[in-house]
Amino acid sequence: MQLLPRPKKDHSQPTNLEPSPHDLSLELSSTTAQRPQSFQDRFSYESTTDNFHVDTINQRVVILIDGSNLFYAASYLNIEIDYVKLLRCLVSDRRLVRAYFYTGVDRSNEKQQGFLHWMRRNGYRVVAKDLIQFPDGSKKANVEVEIAVDMMLLADCCDTIVLLSGDGNLAYAANVIAYRGVQVEIVSLRSMTSDSLINVADRYTDLDSIKHSVQRL
Repeated sequence: MQLLPRPKKDHSQPTNLEPSPHDLSLELSSTTAQRPQSFQDRFSYESTTDNFHVDTINQRVVILIDGSNLFYAASYLNIEIDYVKLLRCLVSDRRLVRAYFYTGVDRSNEKQQGFLHWMRRNGYRVVAKDLIQFPDGSKKANVEVEIAVDMMLLADCCDTIVLLSGDGNLAYAANVIAYRGVQVEIVSLRSMTSDSLINVADRYTDLDSIKHSVQRL
């Protein structure tokens, strides 16, 4: 796990905390809720150690997962993702607001439809977009716009956004919400992650470094 040189500090580490189903489906915080007045409000100062500490227990976190990016990263690492473990690892000891999973879909693929149904029942909001077939026979569904829009909309409802994607097209949106005072954490396989996205993050985690915590056994 690599901490990047931004002025915000976050010393939280993934744990094996087992949240209840209620924790995995918390409703969005009220739009009228008061957010911290400044970045410093999120920290407590301990004069005896001369260190700042982040109050992670009260941090509200939103998880945004680019399904295609994660699929290819898992294939490269030769692992199968356990999505319950993944959610626990990304949330750590913080308070989950929402977890979104973005993916292209083939409506005739019953196996995929069954998987997405399972995801909806296990803590994820699925954002599905029909696959488009190109002249060369390949199929793809770009979900960058959906992710970027949701990042902007959800920034007022959380303290931290964890983005599981390496797509450099999301760097601008990530940078905008960072300057609005929201912590930005990027999780992705290093070889599939744009430097522009890493450069605007408060924290970057190489998926390879946590694969044993999120893989299906």
